[in-house]
Amino acid sequence: MADSLHSRLQRTLGGAVKRLHGVHGMRRAYRLCAEAVDCEQFFLSDGDFAIDADFDPTAVEPLDEGVSMRVWRAVNPVNGLTYGYGGLKLIRRSALREMGEAVDVLAALPGRVEFAERAAGVTRFNQSPFHSWKAGFRECAMLTRGSEYGMADGDARWRVDAWSRSSDGEFAAFAAAGAREGVAFAREAVRHPDQFERLNDPSWLWQRFTTAHGDQAVSG
Repeated sequence: MADSLHSRLQRTLGGAVKRLHGVHGMRRAYRLCAEAVDCEQFFLSDGDFAIDADFDPTAVEPLDEGVSMRVWRAVNPVNGLTYGYGGLKLIRRSALREMGEAVDVLAALPGRVEFAERAAGVTRFNQSPFHSWKAGFRECAMLTRGSEYGMADGDARWRVDAWSRSSDGEFAAFAAAGAREGVAFAREAVRHPDQFERLNDPSWLWQRFTTAHGDQAVSG
């Protein structure tokens, strides 16, 4: 859906939106975004984000000094959650260039992060069995490990439970399976913290998915 969602983003934001595609590794992709843009503060959208058509970019206040990123919530299509996962960002180019190391990549930005109350769209990650499984696996592994954004443990557990019971929309069962397997992975990896970096390795995630669910699930 990258083509149609990119076109939707351009219509809503009212101008050309640069697109970075086919880059291996999330951290590298974010860092390349900083080199692709022409201004210090810019909107950053994942390729699977469907922005609300009524989102008004002209009403958005710029980031205050010391704030590196603002995140608008996104509606989750498989479990009804609405929070920062997959949401639209307003971000500083300089912050991306100075990004440190974290499993949840953008949690390593210097400065403060703001979270807007309103939702700006839907995160349409559930486009295939693998995409849905990967979303549940990565998010719940990171939440089980401990949110790097400072989310309270009770809130994290509530979100993990909702992911694990995903039952709405296409491929929801794969999101639920990924969530449960992500929790198990996080508990195993506590003894070997370096294992968490695998959550940002697309090849490793693909292998883990096909090993657990078989090639027949890929085109489901």
